[in-house]
Order: sequence, then structure tokens, then C-alpha cells
Amino acid sequence: MIYLDNSATTSLSENAKKAMLEAMENFANPSSLHKAGQDAARILSSARRSVAAALGLRNVVPGQIVFTSGGTEANNTAILGTVYAKKRRVSNRIITTEGEHPSVENTLEKLEEEGFEVIRIPTRGGVLDWQAYAEALKKPPVLVTMMMVNNETGAVYDVAKAFDMAKKSCRETVTHCDAVQSFLKCSFTPQSIKADLVSISSHKIHGPKGVGALYIDPALIKAKQIVPFIHGGEQEYAIRPGTENTVCIAGFGAAAEEGAKRFAESEKAMKELRDYAVGEISRLDAAVNLPEGERAPHIISVRLPSIKSETMLHFLSASDICVSSGSACSSHSKKTSKALLAFGLKDREADCTVRVSLCEYNTKEDIDALCEALEKGIGSLIRIK
Repeated sequence: MIYLDNSATTSLSENAKKAMLEAMENFANPSSLHKAGQDAARILSSARRSVAAALGLRNVVPGQIVFTSGGTEANNTAILGTVYAKKRRVSNRIITTEGEHPSVENTLEKLEEEGFEVIRIPTRGGVLDWQAYAEALKKPPVLVTMMMVNNETGAVYDVAKAFDMAKKSCRETVTHCDAVQSFLKCSFTPQSIKADLVSISSHKIHGPKGVGALYIDPALIKAKQIVPFIHGGEQEYAIRPGTENTVCIAGFGAAAEEGAKRFAESEKAMKELRDYAVGEISRLDAAVNLPEGERAPHIISVRLPSIKSETMLHFLSASDICVSSGSACSSHSKKTSKALLAFGLKDREADCTVRVSLCEYNTKEDIDALCEALEKGIGSLIRIK
């Protein structure tokens, strides 16, 4: 199998597997006060330090890294926890971008039904519309939530500039970055992008599924600008109650530690392979949807000539080649991708676009096999049509 769908999920690393197997030996509840419980709590603490270090944090203070069930819950915790806090009365305005991940967009749609005003900034060509953004900031927003890397186009948004503008406009505005596709792919820290909240996920970095984390600026907790939207016990500093998934958190910590050590090498390898893939795909009867600004090292959006993406996916799958048509969270939806439409594609073009996403373990041979299969698919599927 040639796996080129790493933005959907990645393979589990050997280090993550090892850490999870070791954690399985301790089944105690990490909230228990006996020795077995405290041993389990130490597993959480070790993983928390590893994830924090991978985010560029030197010292972890209580509540700064909160484990969740994944990126979706981290995004929901950030958004709902902010707007439902008592301090949210700055305004009812929320600023985001067009084409955000469903875990953000669908949450914001629900808030619109409750009376919140959501302003979506255009991202044509993968670049934020700064004029529209500046206009939106004229009324101080309670929250600015933006992804750093678009999960379908690979466009890298300048969230550091956006969050800086928001803070200068209104100090009380909370800034949240969905960094699920940029964590250990792009170089950043929460401080470097001026983010109060940062969402990350384990299974995008060769860790297990079912676990993620939310970075929270300690000042936010102190000022009571974020509250839990799930209610229960005191686990995860009462921001995310419920008994922690110790086994998967251990795997997340191991994957984060390994990824941080290999970051420079992995980023270089993915960039070189991405550029090679863009060059080879461009030789075919296909087009690469290249962002006008900065590009992520691992995502390539490919537009096919009048062949629906789903049709090509099945053709490639028959040859044991895995790619996708966009976000895995929306793969069963019949709606046209909002991210691709926001990028500037027409409906038909968006319907004929596939996503190739890399990891550091992919090779030029994988790309050559993909291009050979794409060429065959384009030739035969157009004839069938």
C-alpha cells in the first residue's frame, strides 16, 4: 500500500506503540491517591511535558496543556469555553476564515443560531483578505479563531499578523489557532503567533487516535476568560472533566517527543518531496492548486480534468494508493468543499480535486507510482466519460 493521506491520519510510530504498551500495565485511575494511581498520574505528567516541549514551552504551569479526545474537542473547548465565559461580553462578534475545518465551522454555525455574529474572512488563493479583516476588527470581537494550515489546500495563513492586529485592536479579544495540521509540520510556538489557545491532535503526528490537547495561556484561566463546556469532575484542571485516556496520552507524548527531535529533518524531507510531487504532477493532464502565499510542507491539492474526485479515489484505491478528496471529517458529505470554494475554485473544479498529503516516511518512488496511476486514471476515466 502507498499511503498518501497523512492529513487524514498517520501511521502509529513504534515509540508511540511502546509507550502505550507500557502504560497498559498500569490500569489505575490517575486521580486515585494510592500508589498505583499516582504512578498513572506520572504517566500523564510525563506526556504533558513532552507535548508542551514540542510546542516550544520550557515550563508547564497547571492548566496550560489540557488533554482532550482529539482536535475536534480541543476546538470546541476553545470556542465554546471562550464565548460562554463571563468575560465574553466584549461583544458577540467572532471572526474566523472561510473554509475552516468542520469542527470550527459547524460550532460557529450553532453559535450563530444563538445570536452570535460570525464574520468569515475571504481566503482567495490561500491568502487572508487583510482589508476585510481590518474592517471586521472595527467592532472588537470576543474571539478570533483561525487555522494556521488549511487542511485541504495546504495554504499557510499568517495567523501571527492576524492575532497581533486583534490584540492591538482590543486587548480583551481571545485568539485561538487550530494548529492540528501545523503542529510539528511548521515552526511556531503559541507565543510566536500570539495565540491564547492552540488546538493540536495526536494522530496527525504518528500518535494514536482519540487524543488531542488544548494549549491555554495561563492568563486566560486567571482572568476567567475560558470555562468548561463539559461538566464533571476536576480532571484536566476542570477544563476537560472525565477520566483521562492514560494509554493514548502516553502514546501522544511519545509521538510528540519523537516528532520534536526529528522536526528539522522531517520538515526538510517533506518540503523536498512536496516540490518533487508538484513538478511531476504538473507534467500530467492535471493542475496543482498552488497557494499564492506560504505553503505547508505536506499537503498538495490536485485538480483533475473533468473527473470527479470520488471516481479517481476509487481508481487509485484499486491500485493500493490512498489519497483523499479533502477533510476526512467531511468525506461522506455530498456538499462541495467550502475550503476549495473559498480558495477560488468553481463548484465543478472543487468536485474534481483530490488531496495528496505526505509524511516524512514517503518516498519519491511513492510519488512516481502515484503519477503513473494518475496518468492511467486520467486516460481511462475520461474515455469512459
